[in-house]
Amino acid sequence: MKRATLAVMIATVLSKVLGFVREMVLSYVYGASGITDAYLISQTIPTVIFSLVSVGIATGFVPMYSRILGECGKSEAEEFTSNVSNALLVFSVIIVVFVLIFARPIVKLFASGFAAETFDLAVTLTRISVFGMIFTGMVDIFSGYLRLHDNFIVPAVIGFPMNFVIIASLFLSAKTSVYMLGAGSFAATALQFLFCVPFIRKTDYRHKLTLNPRDDHLQSMILVALPVIIGTAINDINILVDRTLASSITVGGVSALTYAKHLIGFVQGLFVVSVTTVLYPMIAKMAAEGNMRTFKGYLAEAISMVNLLVVPTTVGAMIFAREIVTLLFGRGAFTTEAICVTGGALFYYSIGMIAFGLRDVLTRAFYSLQDTRTPMINATFAVVINIVLNIYLSRFMGIGGLALATSISGFISAVLMFLTLRRKVGPFGLKGITTSFVKIVCASVLMGITSYGSFSIFCRFFRQNVALIVAIAIGALTYGILILLMRIPEVDRTVEALKQGIQGKVISKAGTDE
Repeated sequence: MKRATLAVMIATVLSKVLGFVREMVLSYVYGASGITDAYLISQTIPTVIFSLVSVGIATGFVPMYSRILGECGKSEAEEFTSNVSNALLVFSVIIVVFVLIFARPIVKLFASGFAAETFDLAVTLTRISVFGMIFTGMVDIFSGYLRLHDNFIVPAVIGFPMNFVIIASLFLSAKTSVYMLGAGSFAATALQFLFCVPFIRKTDYRHKLTLNPRDDHLQSMILVALPVIIGTAINDINILVDRTLASSITVGGVSALTYAKHLIGFVQGLFVVSVTTVLYPMIAKMAAEGNMRTFKGYLAEAISMVNLLVVPTTVGAMIFAREIVTLLFGRGAFTTEAICVTGGALFYYSIGMIAFGLRDVLTRAFYSLQDTRTPMINATFAVVINIVLNIYLSRFMGIGGLALATSISGFISAVLMFLTLRRKVGPFGLKGITTSFVKIVCASVLMGITSYGSFSIFCRFFRQNVALIVAIAIGALTYGILILLMRIPEVDRTVEALKQGIQGKVISKAGTDE
């Protein structure tokens, strides 16, 4: 698992870095302005409306495919894949038509605080970019299909073609028409799917024009996916409330909140998604075979790995929130005021970063057990708390209050998920997880002190951005040394696995030379 996770992580790093370049270009060209708000809302609406279905079906697809493959063979599993993708394609076309007709009231629902000009732009961009949903569902299904066939890299790097196209459209829109933003979004989504096609064919998959809504496997998968869809819809209600309140607080509020959330999303994508991407097919297989001992072992290892990677990032993001925003976005049309607002949102989002990561891992554990109802109930409770806190905290803290509300509800959600899963499967190494967590926190705090001290010293001799980069490098080195000295089991096993991998390559090369 560690080697696959490392490979996915490297691919994800490269993809996420390019994603950050995209965000930096957006902030440089349009800053935190009405145009940025309109563009981001046009991206949010298709995601919220359609992803709740595509994500739910993709989540149900993985364990269902594994079960069909084991019980009925590859031929029937492939036919099931064709049926699912065709059904999702038909549904996506229906949704596209719906959004085209009702674009204005939908945008009003998501951003009631927009001025007339910003509102009209958001409507037009939504109508253009919504066509990308036709390909979004296909990407979700076949990404899961590729992972089931041990291809974790391609789903991790499909962001490359997407980001290249979006970056190009940002520059083109500045020189031609702002409507190029919507066209670029559509083209980017289509290219993601086209990028996957050659790799899908290498698995010997041959698509069939099969559409059978009464298929027993499809109906069983929908029953599994339905709570995921409902849970995603509930989370999307929270996004709706966030965007609506942010649009009313200040011009550029949606942009500031989104930039900060994308920074947190970078960490989640880099560390948490890398772990869960590898974890989910493995524990789904263990659950299908009834091998709960291995299931629990993988789960405990995944939790500790997330802690190992996310806790120090949380400390660093809280200490250097404003400096990080300045480094990444502080140029072009991105003003000092936008830096302050986005930095504050990043600080409060960072508080809940570890909770978001653990919640995602635990959710995958429930899904692998084909229990999608429990995460749905948990999400409902967490969102209710989040919305109440959103309304209350935003009155006193503005955009930062929205971020803090999300972090608090994230912690409540993670704790409830952990307790519920323990009741369901029994103990899964809490003592070992806690011991490692305490060591990781201590190492992270010492890292934070070292980084902040280094930053304060280097600021006297270098520009802030240079001092920040040097301080982060020193902090990372400090953290790496500390976790090695503290003898954290997950670190020791990872180092040993890397050593074995290197030795294996050396031996293999020596044999080839002979």
